[in-house]
Amino acid sequence: MRNSLILAAALGLLCVALGAFAAHGLSDLRAQGWMRTGAEYGFVHVLASLACAPLVQGGARRAALAPPFFLAGAVIFAGTLSAMAFGGPLWLGAITPIGGVLFMVGWGVLAWAARDVRI
Repeated sequence: MRNSLILAAALGLLCVALGAFAAHGLSDLRAQGWMRTGAEYGFVHVLASLACAPLVQGGARRAALAPPFFLAGAVIFAGTLSAMAFGGPLWLGAITPIGGVLFMVGWGVLAWAARDVRI
């Protein structure tokens, strides 16, 4: 869980930087949209990863399985959109949904794990 928390914090920093760059450093509206979408989805899943730690401590040990899916999804989703915003090939857009699928798998794992939370 510690490695997931460290990676989540680093990705959180990156998502804030990408969002700021989208707002202030890009003039192309399509590139701004890609960058902003990647940053927003990435940041939401960084927060979801951080929220898993107290669930693990609350008895839902399987919640530790969700952050790797969330964080891999964030890297792929935000990474491909950012790469396209910086002028990368548009075929990267075909890879972006893999990140979205990883997000959904992470949420499914988290729902499965939440059954074990002791409140």
